[in-house]
Amino acid sequence: MLVPIVLHKPELTVLLTQRTDHLASHAGQIAFPGGKVDQDDRDALAAALRETREETGLDQTYIEPIGFLDAYLTRVTGFQIVPVVALVRPGFVLSPHEGEVADIFEVPLRFLMSRENHLRHSRQWQGKERYFYAMPYGERYIWGATAGMIMNLYDRLYRAP
Repeated sequence: MLVPIVLHKPELTVLLTQRTDHLASHAGQIAFPGGKVDQDDRDALAAALRETREETGLDQTYIEPIGFLDAYLTRVTGFQIVPVVALVRPGFVLSPHEGEVADIFEVPLRFLMSRENHLRHSRQWQGKERYFYAMPYGERYIWGATAGMIMNLYDRLYRAP
């Protein structure tokens, strides 16, 4: 999974995708580009770069990986995600994968790193109240695993040890 921070001036943004509605897992949700590590991928970084290119058309020549966030385990689907944080130079051309990506958009990093935008929501699921982070941005509803990874980035950047 790639956490792409685009180096726009004067404001940094984060590139996100909206998954298509027909996917088997996390359909219609806002997500970072990325997916499963294939047998041919040498590691999580290689998988993140490959999946990002496949899903968004973003060429890796624009991407500079700078580190990893803590691994993230999705509660419902059980996916173990290794988020790779990367800086992305502007000038790229995007081409969403028709079968997987309904839209590609950017959100200001300032918005995602502002504590007042980190909401806790809940829903009933399988008879239990489930709590999760949400960061509504305009008509976009960033929540669940994506919001959890954004919170991990926030913790790394702004919380004292």
